[in-house]
Amino acid sequence: MPATPEFIRSNPKLAFFALLAVAASGFGQTFFIAIFGAAIREEFQLSNSWYGASYSAATLLSAFVLLGAGTLVDRWPLRRVALLGALLLSAGCITLALANSAWMLLPGFFLLRFAGQGFMTHMGMTTAGRYFTSNRGKVIALAALGFPIAEALLPTTGSLMIQGTGWRSVWLASAALLVMLVLPALVWLAGNAGEKSEVSAVAAAETNGDYTRAQVLRDRGFYCLLPAALMTPFVVTAVLFHQGAIADARGWSLQTMAGAFGGYAAGHLLALFFAGPLVDRIGAQRSLPLALAPMISALLLLAFCEQAWVPYVYLALIGITQAGTGTAGSALWPERYGSSHLGAIRSISQASMVFSTAASPLLIGFLLDHGWDVMTLALLLAGIVFAACLLTSGAGKTNMQQRQQATA
Repeated sequence: MPATPEFIRSNPKLAFFALLAVAASGFGQTFFIAIFGAAIREEFQLSNSWYGASYSAATLLSAFVLLGAGTLVDRWPLRRVALLGALLLSAGCITLALANSAWMLLPGFFLLRFAGQGFMTHMGMTTAGRYFTSNRGKVIALAALGFPIAEALLPTTGSLMIQGTGWRSVWLASAALLVMLVLPALVWLAGNAGEKSEVSAVAAAETNGDYTRAQVLRDRGFYCLLPAALMTPFVVTAVLFHQGAIADARGWSLQTMAGAFGGYAAGHLLALFFAGPLVDRIGAQRSLPLALAPMISALLLLAFCEQAWVPYVYLALIGITQAGTGTAGSALWPERYGSSHLGAIRSISQASMVFSTAASPLLIGFLLDHGWDVMTLALLLAGIVFAACLLTSGAGKTNMQQRQQATA
């Protein structure tokens, strides 16, 4: 039997809970839902605009709801939170499978986006950030491996099943998998974590100096750091959503783009093995702007080069940033504000992330429709990312550093 890695030895069950929760969020992520688009539009005779608008509306609503529901991770035992998330996600799968009209897509999309992209990701990353301190970056990177695992397994398997048995059966199979396998595993891995009263949690927060959500919202440094934490989902969603228009403008074939996405996945996966140790060594706040540097390089490359090799390199660089900022961004909030109210605090950044992924395709699409070329758009995005990096310098010291200095 292989030895348990040292960095998760203190609580391996919770480390793998975080990994499984993040991987299970894939059932509500765009990379999985997107494979059903053609079949659903054909069955219900929907236009692209109606289908896209319903999906965006459900995504935005899920962000609002997450602001309130995200605090449950602070107040409920982890087993109960896992039960809620898995059941809501499976309910979304069943709702789409049984949809008999286009309007039934709205509650189905909402449940998938809220429970999947929102709540399951939030639950997994909050667990990794709360229960591990000295190796927090490594554990968060381990949890983040759930994303490339889901990206590798779900779209390919789902596409094959759609061809063989139809799109509804895929959603029914997904619901069965969540209820029969994922849910029991999450409940077992959660153990007794979070089995404490809200009163004791508040008392602990008062003695260790951890921030409440209200205090975070009054901290100027939070608003200096949040844009950098949102840059990756904002840019990645914009670039990938409009990848067809970018490829057409640059003269890149579909075969080239398909191969380039392999580089994106490889960059994302490989960089996760380095992102965690970097965060543990120099801290999340210092790691965050460094992690955005490959994305700036990628956007500059996209702006000024049109050769056929460019998609492979620029998407690989974006994948590297995805790993780095995902790890640093998740470790940032417990490092700066403590973990007693981490669920409430992370719900702000998670909801903001959902808003950003809804806004960026609309913004870039509007600019493309008004004649902006790829070079101008790439330079605009690079400038926004660079500005977000500069803004982090105004965040000041982390809460951890402040407490250390106060007790010195």
